[in-house]
Amino acid sequence: MEVTRTLKTITNQPLSTQTVCRHLKVAGMKAVVKKKRPLLKKRHKLDRFAFAVKHKHWTIEDWKRVVWSDETKINRLGSDGRKWVWKKPGESLSDRLVEGTVKFGGGNLMMWGCMLWEGPGYACKIDGRMDGELYVKIMQDELQESLAYYNKRADRVIFQQDNDCKHTCKKAQAYFKTQNYDILWWPAQSPDLNPIEHLWTHLKKKLSQYEEPPNGMLELWERVQKEWDAIEPEVCQNLIESMPRRIKALLRARGGYTKY
Repeated sequence: MEVTRTLKTITNQPLSTQTVCRHLKVAGMKAVVKKKRPLLKKRHKLDRFAFAVKHKHWTIEDWKRVVWSDETKINRLGSDGRKWVWKKPGESLSDRLVEGTVKFGGGNLMMWGCMLWEGPGYACKIDGRMDGELYVKIMQDELQESLAYYNKRADRVIFQQDNDCKHTCKKAQAYFKTQNYDILWWPAQSPDLNPIEHLWTHLKKKLSQYEEPPNGMLELWERVQKEWDAIEPEVCQNLIESMPRRIKALLRARGGYTKY
C-alpha cells in the first residue's frame, strides 16, 4: 500500500497496512478507485486556467453560438459503460446477471458528430483512418449540412474542436479560413470542458438498453443513427447550459482536474 510505504519513510517506524487502513477509516476516509483522466502537465494547467479566465464572463447566450464537435468509438459487443441489474442474496450467476464478452471484442466503429444549441447535427461513420483530407471532407459535408439544417451560416457560429493534429493540419486551417469560421481556441487535454462528451455517454446508454447485441457492424450503425436522430434538443441545451459551471470549476481548480 502506497500510503503505508510513505508513512514508513517519513516516520522511520514499522507500520502494517492494517493499522494504516484502520486509522484512515477512523479519520473518515475510504478507499476509492482512481479516476482515469488525461494527464495534466504544468503547461496544460496553465492553458486551461487561461481558457477559464478568458471565458469566465461568457453567458449562456455566448455559449449558444458554439458548435461542439468530437469523435468517439462505439463497441459492437460489450458496453462502453457499466450495466446494472438487481441480484437476490445468494443468487448464482445466470444469463440475467452476466454481460457476455468475446475474446477479441467483436469490433467497433468510429464516428464523428456535432452538437448545437438547437440539437444534434449530422453524424457520420469514419471508414478507415481519419486524416486531414477526410476531416476536411466531413467539414464540407456533415458540418455544412448541420448548419444548413438549422439555418445557420459558417461566419455566424463559433466552431469547437480539440487539438488533434488532423483538426489543426494545414488543409483544415485553409478550409476554415476560406469559409470564415471562427475557431474556438481550445486547451489540450480538456475533454472535461466539452459538453459533447456527455452526449456520447447519453448515446451509449441508449445503445446499451437493447436486449440483444447487433448482429454486425451495419446493424450497429443503424442503431447509432436511430438513437442519434432521436436525441431531443433539450438534451443538448442542458449540456451546453453547464458551460458556466464548468468554467467556474476550472477556475477553482486553477486549471487542474474538475468533476466533469
